[in-house]
Amino acid sequence: MAPDPDGFPLPAVIENLMRVSLREAQGAATAGEVPAGAVVADREGAIVSRARNRVIALQDPTAHAEILAIREAARLVGNYRLNGLILVSTLEPCPMCLAAILHARLDGLAYGAREPKWGALGSLLDLSALPGLNHRLRYLQGGVLAGEAQAQIRDFFRERRKPSRLQGEPPEAPAPPGAPAPSRGPAPAPFP
Repeated sequence: MAPDPDGFPLPAVIENLMRVSLREAQGAATAGEVPAGAVVADREGAIVSRARNRVIALQDPTAHAEILAIREAARLVGNYRLNGLILVSTLEPCPMCLAAILHARLDGLAYGAREPKWGALGSLLDLSALPGLNHRLRYLQGGVLAGEAQAQIRDFFRERRKPSRLQGEPPEAPAPPGAPAPSRGPAPAPFP
């Protein structure tokens, strides 16, 4: 299926790519990660890369689905510039992900659900409207299968907040007198 005369992907292409992203997001949820998925594809719908959130698995705060999909696409294409490609994400990108999308020179972006806490395309702020950017998206569409993407997020957090889930965990035993507090990981290094 070819893109429309302006070179933008046809709605059916975007919807098919969103369904792949939704499957990636479900995989993230199954692994206990926030359900977000993304694919990088050409405008005809041929998938170059796909990814899901892996922040917890990789212990990497930058391991968002969009970032991982962009990294893999750049590796496969052999170039950090992804001209001619689009990214389809289940959620409105956060500022970090939108900056990566712009730096990668992706031609377009489609996303599903808005992200009121971190969305960088109008929900929290609109980074794409900043003057002076040296790259603009040629194609931008939000709300693609938004109901399905929103349901994934809602169901994931509803499950995590269930009282039965929280009540089933035994409380932490208090530390004996004089014992150090439980470690929450290594202390940060002092600034020089």
